[in-house]
Amino acid sequence: MLLFRSIAVCVCLTPPALACDLALALAVDVSGSVDSTEYRIQMDGLAAGLRDPIVSEALVRGDARLMLVQWTGASRQKVTIPWTRIDSFETLDAFAGQVASDPRVWRNFSTAIGEALEMTLTSFNTVSECKRHLIDISGDGISNEGIEPTEIHGVLRSRGVTVNAIAIEETEPDLTAYFFENVIVGEGAFVVSAAGFEDYPERIRKKLLREVTQQTAGLE
Repeated sequence: MLLFRSIAVCVCLTPPALACDLALALAVDVSGSVDSTEYRIQMDGLAAGLRDPIVSEALVRGDARLMLVQWTGASRQKVTIPWTRIDSFETLDAFAGQVASDPRVWRNFSTAIGEALEMTLTSFNTVSECKRHLIDISGDGISNEGIEPTEIHGVLRSRGVTVNAIAIEETEPDLTAYFFENVIVGEGAFVVSAAGFEDYPERIRKKLLREVTQQTAGLE
């Protein structure tokens, strides 16, 4: 007699790992025109914007990567918080806390937007797995040192890196137009205007909402 034994095959289905949707470099202006109070407004406002419920939900669901850069004059740009994987609300909250407490690196130097973009661009080499690459740059003045921002646009386009900006029009009312013509680049790139530093926290929150909620599309 032939004995047949049925063999139960267990197929264990595990949810697929989330693919990184967005690598977002947050580049903050710390040039000489930004005083200590204005620096604090930027950092606290940015931290609060990251903790916004909709922003944080989109970042976590999209398994985003975040990085913080301080920048000012030529050859003075520094990654102060390296790329961080945002895979939980706890990680996001910890990153926002680091932003809020990040010590200022420079105080009395010029504004080299082109060099800030060039240095930040090189950091995307380590997050190539992310679908979208974005630099979010803040500033309260035009570039007055180093290479011109437009000189970097070609390589930014070739690398698929979009640059959005927040123009803090504390002393330069035409700054938004300057950023639109000279700084932003990439498909869908945009500029948000802040009337002054006091307006920055609400404007950066709305800017982050616009940038990160794109990544929820297609996620279930």
